[in-house]
Amino acid sequence: MKLSNRIESMPYSAIRKLTPYANKAKEAGKKVYHLNIGAPDVETPQEFFDAIKNIDMKVLSYAPSPGLPELREGMAKYYQRRDTPMTADDIVVTAGGSEALLFTLLAITDVGDEILTCEPYYTNYLSYFIETSTTVTTFPTVVEDDFHLPSREVIESKITDKTKAILLANPGNPTGAVYTQEEIEMIADIAIDHNLWIIAEELYREFIFDGKKFHSFGTIERIQDRLILQDSISKRFSGCGARIGNLACMNKDFIAAANKLATARLACPTVDMIGAAALYEIDDSYLDQISEIYQERRDVIVEELNKIDGVKCNMAGGAFYTVADLPVDDAEDFCRWLLEEFDVDGETLMMAPAAGFYEHSEDYMSQVRLAYVLNVDALRKAMHILDEGLKAYKAR
Repeated sequence: MKLSNRIESMPYSAIRKLTPYANKAKEAGKKVYHLNIGAPDVETPQEFFDAIKNIDMKVLSYAPSPGLPELREGMAKYYQRRDTPMTADDIVVTAGGSEALLFTLLAITDVGDEILTCEPYYTNYLSYFIETSTTVTTFPTVVEDDFHLPSREVIESKITDKTKAILLANPGNPTGAVYTQEEIEMIADIAIDHNLWIIAEELYREFIFDGKKFHSFGTIERIQDRLILQDSISKRFSGCGARIGNLACMNKDFIAAANKLATARLACPTVDMIGAAALYEIDDSYLDQISEIYQERRDVIVEELNKIDGVKCNMAGGAFYTVADLPVDDAEDFCRWLLEEFDVDGETLMMAPAAGFYEHSEDYMSQVRLAYVLNVDALRKAMHILDEGLKAYKAR
């Protein structure tokens, strides 16, 4: 029996592509440091678990398709405190940020329409482009400029009559780039002049380093009719397993379309939404503390990477990722070799080959994305393994 052309053309996520090799390494008794995936080891706030423990209901029913009212209200207040005037009616709760993107693409694109984004971009976007028969077009960003946006002329040169939206993560994944006010104003002007939607993923917005300020697309009044914010509790509250995200948009037609899609899958999990609602009641000082943790980790991993002969990396301004260029011809082969054939005292390392984050992957075969989601001691051990591994790999 033949599978669809759609699924045959879909690659495995670069983040989890090497998981079978990591599993075999663990079965062989090795410890694996996972820097391949943005799964923080920061403790999930106890308020999430307490809210679930305190549930008092006889029947676990479907929740409303747009999400529990108390969760949507909490999310709206979160935006309002950040000068983004969303109401609960502007928000649809989704099964993680991934479903938020899927709903967005289904609502605004037809087969063959184009989404414009930067290169590199979050590798899992590609799955949703393929699922929705949407074409991705990219403009380049480079490590030498810490992956900031290129000129308006470069971006506009990629726009065609099929382009429907500009998609950006801020701070960036996999780069950690944090865009300036001038950059987001430029994107706003381009979107207006070319009648495009702006899809803005801002789920790392609290993790900004070196005293920089975060600038949200949500504060730009002139794009409120075309801005689709995508968000999640996964990173902000270290709640990856809950799979609770959201869309936020002031365009009533778009929200009506998103609600139509939400009704088709009935509802997000009631129990997880109850826990998530409690998270949005937490004082913002919690997020300040978490940001300090990630800045310390960023400082450590960049320091350790720069000690390794032949390695180059960017000084990520936010999120918890950095892209490193390794002195190897094929980073995927090296990452696989680390898991299959190498260890230091029974420990090894898993990274994400960064070629999977690029449209033109053949030019970036030596790069990896590292997620600094482990504690400082674990990061130092992982970088020691990387250093020793590179020496052994080149000496084969």
